[in-house]
Amino acid sequence: MIGQDLGGRYEIISRIGGGGMALVYKAHDILLNRRVAVKVLRSQFVHDEEFIRRFRREAQSAASLSHPNVVSIYDVGQQDDIHYIVMEYIEGHNLNEIIQERAPLQTEEAVRIAQQICDALEHAHQNQIIHRDIKPHNILIGKNGRVKVTDFGIARAVTSATITQAGSVVGSVHYFSPEHAKGVSAGEQSDLYSLGVVLYQMLTGELPFHGESPISVALKHLQETFVEPRVVNPHIPQSVENIILRSMRKNPGERYTSAGEMLRDLETCLQPDRLNEPKLVFDNDAEADMDETRIMPAIGGALRDSQPSSGARPTPAGAGAAGAAGATGTAGAAPVQDEEPDEPSAAAQPKKKWVRPVVTVSVTLVIIALVFWGVRTVLAILDVPEVEVPYVVGQTEDEARKMLQDAGLRVEEPPVKEHRDDVENGIVFDQSKSNMRVKEGALIQLWVSLGPRMEEMPSFAESSYGDAVEALRALGVPEANIKKQEEHSDTDPGTVINQSPAAGEQFDPKKTNVTLTVSKGPATFKMPDLRGKNEEQARSQLQALGLRLTGDEVVYEPSFTVPKGEVMEQYPYAPGAEVTKNAEVTLTVSSGPPKDAIEYTYNVVISPAEVGGTSEVHIVYSDARGENIDWGTKKINNTKTFQVKLVLVPNTEATVTIERDGVFMDSSSITYDEAVSGEHPGTVFIPGFEMSNGFFQDETPPDGEQPENGETDDGERGRDEDRGRGKRDNRDGENGEP
Repeated sequence: MIGQDLGGRYEIISRIGGGGMALVYKAHDILLNRRVAVKVLRSQFVHDEEFIRRFRREAQSAASLSHPNVVSIYDVGQQDDIHYIVMEYIEGHNLNEIIQERAPLQTEEAVRIAQQICDALEHAHQNQIIHRDIKPHNILIGKNGRVKVTDFGIARAVTSATITQAGSVVGSVHYFSPEHAKGVSAGEQSDLYSLGVVLYQMLTGELPFHGESPISVALKHLQETFVEPRVVNPHIPQSVENIILRSMRKNPGERYTSAGEMLRDLETCLQPDRLNEPKLVFDNDAEADMDETRIMPAIGGALRDSQPSSGARPTPAGAGAAGAAGATGTAGAAPVQDEEPDEPSAAAQPKKKWVRPVVTVSVTLVIIALVFWGVRTVLAILDVPEVEVPYVVGQTEDEARKMLQDAGLRVEEPPVKEHRDDVENGIVFDQSKSNMRVKEGALIQLWVSLGPRMEEMPSFAESSYGDAVEALRALGVPEANIKKQEEHSDTDPGTVINQSPAAGEQFDPKKTNVTLTVSKGPATFKMPDLRGKNEEQARSQLQALGLRLTGDEVVYEPSFTVPKGEVMEQYPYAPGAEVTKNAEVTLTVSSGPPKDAIEYTYNVVISPAEVGGTSEVHIVYSDARGENIDWGTKKINNTKTFQVKLVLVPNTEATVTIERDGVFMDSSSITYDEAVSGEHPGTVFIPGFEMSNGFFQDETPPDGEQPENGETDDGERGRDEDRGRGKRDNRDGENGEP
């Protein structure tokens, strides 16, 4: 049945119990998404039409009950040869398990349980439903302490086919009422008698009657008195014992008239003023009206009463005449012949009065003895020795089987196997009929653990960490058992790149730690400075770092400042920026100056400001390479010539500015066209303040030349102009105006 769907709606999960007539399974109601209990009739009853008809009628009748202490009936159905009842699923234990575990119970707890059972019976009786099988096995105690009575109406459906079922008779005979044991109609008082037995067992831990066979127990319910509860457990209040004594009277007329009356008694029995009330005494404690031994009346008595009271018989009509004649003729003969048949002797008269009754009684006694002997003989043949059921919970399945077999018992096949988080695989976690004596060869049901429910680990590759956590929580993995590790990888940040346990492995969701390795994205490092390196050096360094050139090419651009073949720029990652492996980098490499650019040498001839002194010369120039480029600073103590390299391109102009000792001395410009045509002299002279022989002191003509004839005046005048300009420039510089 496990895994089967009944009615296309109830998915059978596991077996949770069973009896002589039905097996009970835990199931899932797919339509309403809830747990239910499904009771399925055993296969031997499916062909008993009368049983099935009464089963359905009584189940439907029980479904009409709606009470907080009654297990609700949800549905009744049939699928092929399977007849089933769907009812409320109670998470907890039945009362029999609680009694076996810790009886005797505290008086307050036992009374509270009895009150709830009685409340349920009152509701059922008001709806004309008699339970007829009240026993601890049919009382469920939920985890919240709520008492639920189950199996309403099922006991009524028992037919002659179930009389021999050990599960139904043996399991219930200890709770039979006397009228139930006799087979007569059982009413409301029958349920109250059974409730009294249950209360007796809760408070004493024992049953009121024991016997070697079900028949002997049933006879004790009819004929014998039980040991009073306070004799077994002196801690029971007298008021509570009185309830048991009254509910277990053999005469139904002396019990409670209704469940409501018994409930009211239970509600007040623990009040202080009732605890020590007088013991309940009945007028007819012998209960002689309940199947006491009677002497059967003599069969011949009636016959004797119908005969004449005297032994004389009527005289025939001719007797008087004959007697008279005999008296006159033959005296003495005739009277003797007439007296023998008509007048018996003194010994014969009593024989007629006692022989026949004695024979009748003797025959009756013989028959009774023969019947008694036959019954004892049959019972002796049928009576099987009882054995103690060993406690096998906690043993492996093989060990449990061996222990039960050694005790002369059998294991009901197959054992029920369920997943249990707290029990290892292969260990027995429950059994039927524990801590009791049963017939040798009886079947014992075992519940064996399959260990924690294992799940298959799904694959979280390429899933986000959040989605993976939600999937694990849906499988029952506690969030505390989910561990996160982060690593650099080429996948997107936040994506799962590895997991433990691996995908497809079986794991215990409640206990297994799951580790998810999550990508932090590619690893980053500092971008090196490639500027100033030649192209080959830059390519090698990029390859070593795992970086790639954009399009595997470089960009070449002309440059006046960067020598040809050197890296001028790197894009988009500046030096020191964070970069990841396989990132693309664009390099701009200098192709040198443009083709139409020219390099022009500009000569600066300059003397110290004073003869024999030292001056500091500072030159700044502007050309195609940029503005106000610092050529440098030099110290001189005599006339020196400095060369300034200028780069010119068409339509541009270069400028050279000279300072001496921080004073502006000269600024000269040259255009591209002047440089190409040679029109610009390309030299500037900065003399000192004194002249000798037409030249400044310590100054010699360039290249040692003397002024040519006819050029002296012009040359001197030119020098005078230059000197005057220098003086003016000097004065201007002194005034702070370059």
